[in-house]
Amino acid sequence: MKARPRMKARGISDAIVSIAIRLCQSAWPFFSKIERSVRGGWFTVTWLFVANCVDVSARDGPLFTDITASAGLVFEHDPLPADGAFKFRLPEIMGSGGAFLDFDGDGDLDIYLVQATPLKPNRLYRQEEDGHFEDVTEASGLGDRGYGMGVAVGDVDNDGRLDVYVTNYGRDALYHNRGGGRFEKTEMASESWSTSAVFCDFDADGYLDLYVTSYVKYDAGKSCFKHDGSADFCGPQEFPGEADRLYRNDGNGNFTDVSRSSRIASMRAPGLGVVCLDLNADGRLDFYVANDGKANQLWIQQDDGTFVDDAYMLGAALNAFGKEEAGMGIATGDVDNDGDIDLFLTHLRNETNTLYRNDGELGFEDATHHMGFGKTGIDRTGFGVAMLDFDHDGHLDLAVAHGRVAWGPPLEGSPSNPSFGPYAEPNVLLRNVGGAQFERVAGELDAAIEISRGLVTGDVDGDGDLDVLVTNNAGPARLFRNDASKIGRWLLVRALSDRAERDAHGALVTVSVGGRLFTRLAQPGGSYLSSGDPRAHFGLPAEGVVEALTVVWPDGEAESFSVDGLNRVIVVRKGEGQ
Repeated sequence: MKARPRMKARGISDAIVSIAIRLCQSAWPFFSKIERSVRGGWFTVTWLFVANCVDVSARDGPLFTDITASAGLVFEHDPLPADGAFKFRLPEIMGSGGAFLDFDGDGDLDIYLVQATPLKPNRLYRQEEDGHFEDVTEASGLGDRGYGMGVAVGDVDNDGRLDVYVTNYGRDALYHNRGGGRFEKTEMASESWSTSAVFCDFDADGYLDLYVTSYVKYDAGKSCFKHDGSADFCGPQEFPGEADRLYRNDGNGNFTDVSRSSRIASMRAPGLGVVCLDLNADGRLDFYVANDGKANQLWIQQDDGTFVDDAYMLGAALNAFGKEEAGMGIATGDVDNDGDIDLFLTHLRNETNTLYRNDGELGFEDATHHMGFGKTGIDRTGFGVAMLDFDHDGHLDLAVAHGRVAWGPPLEGSPSNPSFGPYAEPNVLLRNVGGAQFERVAGELDAAIEISRGLVTGDVDGDGDLDVLVTNNAGPARLFRNDASKIGRWLLVRALSDRAERDAHGALVTVSVGGRLFTRLAQPGGSYLSSGDPRAHFGLPAEGVVEALTVVWPDGEAESFSVDGLNRVIVVRKGEGQ
């Protein structure tokens, strides 16, 4: 990674841009975007006089449209156990995730949704040619009946078909895709409370390995209470944390638990979110884990394949005030368009959602307040989260799923369910204004007041923009189609391994258009308990040609590829570039 001048110049430029944005919005509506670049210790503020800078929600037409019903997606999450009794058991408020995946290899995204109660299985929905989703659970064999938490998707045996890993409060399961729409189940040995999981090839042997976060050693007999003496859900601090697990893919369909030998099991914490990518540009994949109420972990891979937690050293363990926060979901992306990947974590209300800005060799800086998140997340509890350029202006925006874990006065429009209604909150869409500030924008994505948990993005209708899937605790899953007016053009890049017809999880893709660089990560894992579209999605300028497309593969090798125009999906394969 490159080292860049950090605090002083960046802080001054942030302040100038922030003031300029406010002036623009209140008095000068002919300013559209404000971009900032920092070069060699000097900063410039570039004013682009295009369109206008009024709130994007004021543009013609909706931003997102709820198409759940019209798409035939019928799913209701039920968090109650087999006895059907609501007893404030901690798993009942954690929710379950979902996934976009092309399980049948027909080129469009299907949907997998995780259920909780053992009385109802997880569901698989195949997308038909007309965009309607058909429930094919029974024929597929993917109807896992554990107390479901999360899902990870990847081709673990290099046969060109996507396999599915399901995490449970109880024993997890790996489902091998045998083709013809059928999956074969393999139970995993661990019985700890698993939450999120991610596939990536950490040892660069050509096969996807698996990292699984573990939450707490839960005691269902323990009760917790509010200040008035009435019952409520316990927090994770009431229970011992568990060690995460790392499984090495042996290449023969089996996984070996290397948690101890890799040192991943050397720490115990209530893990909820995890991502896999090269965070220090040394050509080896690392893991970043969001812990609930404890310091986050940044597992940097060493030469011998072991891992060292460098989160404190690199500035990504605590917030700017040195406080531990309730880490839930993780989003990754280059929010400031400086060529490296930043980290965004969701937290409890009365904590901010936190942006760790990547400063290269200097590590990470908590840029939460610089970027406007101090006022956009403190009043709600965040879970699932994704970075997406929903309007194709070249800047990554944020979609955040919200829902309480502690009782609060029910909000107007919240579910009438007396047990879960007090935990409902609206979601939020945050627009990235020139890479310097984020602002809330209203629309259908935040219209429903529910207990949202999982959130992932993917181009479900094949029109080149990213749509959103949201899972709700004790509520319906929702599918939102992106209908926002677009400023620029788009590109979807599928990065394939040289070993097989499978996605190279963790590949870093950079596109140069009109002298400007845009960097995106090709990785389905992240958010909270969920898995998204594995392709790297770009919103790009309306004018200019593509000068270059560069891929830094998960093993650190880099290649360049040609691009014949935009507004299309392209496939690049390791070893076929220059």
